[in-house]
Amino acid sequence: MKQKQKIKAKLILEDGSEFTGYSFGFAGNANGEVVFNTGMVGYPETMTDPSYRGQILVCTYPLIGNYGIPSYKKEDGMLKNFESDNIHIRALIVSDYSFEYSHWSAEKSLSDWMIEEKIPGIYGIDTRMLTRKLRDKGTMLGKVVVDDKSNINLLTRQTGFEDPNMKNLVGEVSVKKPVEYKAGPQKIILVDCGTKNNIIRAFLGRNITVIRVPYNYDFTNIDANGIVISNGPGDPKMNKVTIEHVKNAIEQNKPILGICLGSQILALAAGADTYKLKYGHRGHNQPCNELGTKRCYITSQNHGYAVDSSTLAEDWREWFVNDNDGTNEGIVHISKPFFASQFHPEASPGPDDSEFIFDMFVRALK
Repeated sequence: MKQKQKIKAKLILEDGSEFTGYSFGFAGNANGEVVFNTGMVGYPETMTDPSYRGQILVCTYPLIGNYGIPSYKKEDGMLKNFESDNIHIRALIVSDYSFEYSHWSAEKSLSDWMIEEKIPGIYGIDTRMLTRKLRDKGTMLGKVVVDDKSNINLLTRQTGFEDPNMKNLVGEVSVKKPVEYKAGPQKIILVDCGTKNNIIRAFLGRNITVIRVPYNYDFTNIDANGIVISNGPGDPKMNKVTIEHVKNAIEQNKPILGICLGSQILALAAGADTYKLKYGHRGHNQPCNELGTKRCYITSQNHGYAVDSSTLAEDWREWFVNDNDGTNEGIVHISKPFFASQFHPEASPGPDDSEFIFDMFVRALK
């Protein structure tokens, strides 16, 4: 792919700071919460992760786009190389975009894919400086403004800021009606708060049938062996209906596994509290210590909120903590089969060191 004529674009943060670069992907404007990801690879999986809904993603790895985008092939009703059917980030910010790509499975360039999905991008920005600002000041709202060849300053004034966390983002990414993925005789309910495809694949690969239900669906009367609460975007406290259903599910004593947002929802249902992190954890290299052991797992993560472990009831305890900042990374009940991880045991992208959590859950199924 040859580099086209350069079009100027700006990323503007709510504190007034501006970063000027050049447009790639869709030549349009966007706004959202500006976050950074420390992963070196895996941009097709990351960009299609519903947990990124409403966010402008900054890649700290300097070179993005060099291996293109794989083909859209479905397997078990899901796109094989993607975590959902669509891109969920609102814009992509990179240091250096590779206009030439090379990979045996590549079907198109990253820029062409973003044009199809109407996702703007900016390259040529000092992402190191931008990331340092986000680490120091915390996550900020921002907007992407692409030059319309007449007056970028006029567009800058006309485009406002929008806080995506004030919206019901989970409602935007959840399925609208139940979907069943058939495998073995044992069944689990997957409460879809924005699930990644690889969570479903993890259970199908273990011969477990998955009944995927909307986030606000009353699943408590479904005959199943266990319940999984998926990852998803936004503030967990926005999901009041889901929290009430999980409260009722706790009373049934069926095994429950929460993943990422699902961990926070399970904690809220159990009476604990959650809070927003300064800049969140997003990447494939987050070290998590398993309490009571000397084990440390390198994990894949994407979350901006965390469970306040000091508010856990007496019959719950911390399972994992983040080795970088000591924040909660998982909870477990002391006597019942309820547990959750704040990180992503299904990986995709990132390491699968913690995939044993799925095996623990399967062994607990009744």
